[in-house]
Amino acid sequence: MSKLTDKNSYTIIFSVIMVLVVGSLLAGVAQSLRERITENERFEKQQNILYAMGVNNNDGPSDVAFVPTDVVGEKFDTYIKRQLVIQGNEITEDPEAYLIDVKQEESRAKSNKDYQRRLPMFIGEKDGETVYIVPMRGSGLWDAIWGFMAIDTDFRVAGVFFDHAGETPGLGANIKERYFMDPFEGEALLDNGTFKGVTVAKGNNDPRNDRKEDHKVDALAGSTITGDGVTAMIRRDVALYIPHIKKLIEEQQ
Repeated sequence: MSKLTDKNSYTIIFSVIMVLVVGSLLAGVAQSLRERITENERFEKQQNILYAMGVNNNDGPSDVAFVPTDVVGEKFDTYIKRQLVIQGNEITEDPEAYLIDVKQEESRAKSNKDYQRRLPMFIGEKDGETVYIVPMRGSGLWDAIWGFMAIDTDFRVAGVFFDHAGETPGLGANIKERYFMDPFEGEALLDNGTFKGVTVAKGNNDPRNDRKEDHKVDALAGSTITGDGVTAMIRRDVALYIPHIKKLIEEQQ
């Protein structure tokens, strides 16, 4: 006579029960951590925006050190003077514009031609200088890449921050390293008033990046596709903000 535990039905029932129990436990853990996860996402966005405008805890020449989470909210309120949302030709104030999901807005605009995506923009002030910080999102070799660019009133890059979802370690993943990000600072974005962006160029022959009027920075070795993704991201997303930044600067004059 076979034991109950030898029957296929027992195995199936046991498996179903275990799946339900484990699933319930995981759902409970996820629910309990949701608030903390959301809070961390808020901190990360604030840190990235501040980093792009040069507010960070960098010490050594290769550090990428963000403002600590315990003070990032205070620093964000100190340095970010205005948060704006651009939708069509309308510009409105929004104290939580930094929480706008840029990816979701882009997807909605692609699926609905009548929808005008919301574009968050931040006006910061550091050392008495005004900068306009804008988000960017694109595609690298394997997955999404994104970042923020700070633009000064002369339409030069005041700073950048880049990140990625799954670029190759030691190659494309290095877009978040100082030796790739720092050379963007000072690069001209306009050429005789026309937006040119910044190209990640192979064979730029400017290793110290002394030429700031050529709209180019050196590419990462072995990371052509990721570099092309950064170039495309800048040309597409930053271009959306230039007319609005021009308008805001004119209004201040």
